[in-house]
Amino acid sequence: MSSEDTPPGGPPEQLALIRETVRRAKPRTWRGAHLAEELPVARVVVDKGLLHLDQFFDYAVPVAMAEEAQPGVRVRVRFGARVGAGGRREGGELHDGFIVARLATTDYAGPLAPLAQVLSPERVLTPALLKLSRTIADRYAGTLADVLQLAVPPRHAKAEAEPSPAAPPPPPAPGADSWQRYPQGPEFLAALTAGHAPRAVWTALPGPHWPREIATAVAATLAGGRGALVVLPDGRAVGRLDAALTELLGGPERHAVLTADLGPKERYRNWLAVSRGSVRAVIGTRAAVFAPVRELGLLVVWSDGDSSHSDPRAPHPHVREVALLRAAEESAAVLLGGLAMTVEGAQLLRTGWARPLAADRATVRATAARVRTVEEADQGRDEAAQAARLPTVAWQAAREALRSGPVLVQVPRRGYVPRLACGRCRTPARCEHCAGPLESLGADQALCCAWCGTVAADWHCEECGSFRLRAQVVGARRTAEELGKAFPGVPVRTSGRDAVLAGVSGEPALVISTPGAEPVAEGGGYAAALLLDGWALLSRPDLRSGEEALRLWLAAAALVRPAGEGGLVVIVAEPSARPVQALVRWDPAGHADLELAERAQLGFPPVSRMAAVSGSPSAVADLLGVTRLPEGADVLGPVPLPALRGQEQERALLRVRPGQGGALAAALKAAQIARVALRGAEPVKVRIDPLDIG
Repeated sequence: MSSEDTPPGGPPEQLALIRETVRRAKPRTWRGAHLAEELPVARVVVDKGLLHLDQFFDYAVPVAMAEEAQPGVRVRVRFGARVGAGGRREGGELHDGFIVARLATTDYAGPLAPLAQVLSPERVLTPALLKLSRTIADRYAGTLADVLQLAVPPRHAKAEAEPSPAAPPPPPAPGADSWQRYPQGPEFLAALTAGHAPRAVWTALPGPHWPREIATAVAATLAGGRGALVVLPDGRAVGRLDAALTELLGGPERHAVLTADLGPKERYRNWLAVSRGSVRAVIGTRAAVFAPVRELGLLVVWSDGDSSHSDPRAPHPHVREVALLRAAEESAAVLLGGLAMTVEGAQLLRTGWARPLAADRATVRATAARVRTVEEADQGRDEAAQAARLPTVAWQAAREALRSGPVLVQVPRRGYVPRLACGRCRTPARCEHCAGPLESLGADQALCCAWCGTVAADWHCEECGSFRLRAQVVGARRTAEELGKAFPGVPVRTSGRDAVLAGVSGEPALVISTPGAEPVAEGGGYAAALLLDGWALLSRPDLRSGEEALRLWLAAAALVRPAGEGGLVVIVAEPSARPVQALVRWDPAGHADLELAERAQLGFPPVSRMAAVSGSPSAVADLLGVTRLPEGADVLGPVPLPALRGQEQERALLRVRPGQGGALAAALKAAQIARVALRGAEPVKVRIDPLDIG
């Protein structure tokens, strides 16, 4: 066993002698077992995600495994074994891995350990997927093994034993359909059918049409004889697109769905159908971006600003970046779409890498609901409005809209009263044990800490001594309770983290939802939407707070009927705030352009590349001390972070100029490997291009 880059254990003459001896030795054996006559060496990537072991290792191929041990198959190898006297293996543990190549010779000077087992003859790791995974690992300062865990689903033997159906013929080219609402829409579809690779940043119109429009783009790509891949942020969005594709293509057999909700067997069966070429259209969540679609012609990322597109597992790749890198490698078209536009999308347009795909202002005004702003200080004058904690304008809008359909109420927090403060001096109420925020889970329940769960039955303010509390943010359950009292006889439904609704009927009802969990209303959409506590989204201490607030508001407002049909959106927030004004004008592209200009002045991503390094103060200082940063790199911080399990934490931000991102990732990876050599070195979390830059 050896590394691909391990130097030989002697001079070149000695290495040549070893190679010649291996070639002439007949039969080749390992402890009595014959080795393969042709290409007796298997180069393996071992599923052991340690930075200092991020390399290939060579193993001998027994003759019994020679036929099945092909590049791309899963194998089991003994890792860390030492070869003692007489060729005996000593120690080592069994690990899974993938064969990446079969070779005639090895650069390793000693005897090779043999493959322990070929787990399956299925070639699941294609050369294109291996190359993409290596690129992603290098970009995010991670290991190839970690990326492969994200890219290749776990094996399911029963699913693998089932044959995949034959690939259906390409469907006919679809009509432009609702793409005609966009001036460049028919041209974009024609380019996909012709086999070209257009790149577009799509600002989708409000309303229920976007699943059908994505399905049409997929059908146009399939009609041109190529494959298509669509990545969406959650299972509800996948379900809507699944229904649209099934209707447009005449059945579910022309596309595959890849989500974690399917279960391991169904997910692996669908993945194998894609890998074997039976299906050439894939839709799914985050991990689907690695799906091995043959002759990939189109990559679609819907709502790329959604945090669900950033993988929480190391090395934390973002779907948008993986899609862009893959499109460049495979010469595929790109459609980066959403109701909102990210700063990264605006950057792609500014550099000319992509072209805008948007409707004109007249079409936007005809399809969007009317938006009205209300300040937080506008307390309700009506008794019912006061009881519902609503400004009078919002309460009246809800009352009028309930005559013709359901009303959506977006609340920024789930729970009952998730954030509390002193009723006298407004000091945030915190836990005496860990300083975490106190919250109320119900009207008849004691306060408890949101971090450690400690009950604070006898809380009092340390600043002024008051025992009185007030709500900083009221949760969805409390809002539902208050609105139920203000609108007696009206059904109240909630949708949030504990129970997310896919849809509601078009009958009058109050639908209380947290951001991102809004169900679709039948019968043309909601009659009105109330966006409460806008300040809670805008005041988040994060570089993306304005962009994220606008994205969440647009997603809710897009579910409301057009202004011509009486649709109204009331937002309770500071009217002069930039995201609020962008919502009123329905101008996400303009907001993204302004945000990009500010980022350029401040030198923040995507104009620059950045990495976040977090851990204990001593560990962060140690890593920064051994990292050889690229010339001109800036170190911002370290700054304190909330304590983790009672331990002090810090974070530093490292910033480099465009074009130096690869050098920054390589430097951090090298520093991490150097620290591994020091026994007892504390771990440090490294994240490239983090979403949460406070």
